[in-house]
Amino acid sequence: MTGQTWRWCFGLCVLLAAVSAGVAQESEFPVDGNLILDVRPMAGSKRVPIMTVGADGKMVLQMWCNQVDGQLVVAGDTITVVARTPTERTCSPERVQGDAELLEALAAVTNWKRQGDSVHLLGPKTLRFRVPTN
Repeated sequence: MTGQTWRWCFGLCVLLAAVSAGVAQESEFPVDGNLILDVRPMAGSKRVPIMTVGADGKMVLQMWCNQVDGQLVVAGDTITVVARTPTERTCSPERVQGDAELLEALAAVTNWKRQGDSVHLLGPKTLRFRVPTN
């Protein structure tokens, strides 16, 4: 093989490996990290809900006001979110309502899909989370 042919083959292998890694990433639910709900903060706050997911599927969700622990069960493109009882912090009615709506939407999630740095939890209401890239 000539030097130029070798470089061309090496470049093609690197490109194929990168594409394969991207396809694997798109088909695997992201664990061992955070997922940030893709919403604007509520008025008067910078806080948005963040879900931390462990390799074993355990999750901790910091919501608008409270926190809830739970478990994610992922099989293929299906997902079940089991949330335990949330903490009971004193918050504004808007934040309490936001927490209740988020928990209701999570309980109804049945499927998920990943598109790049976004994870969509699908149910009657789609929840879009961002995977931090830093």
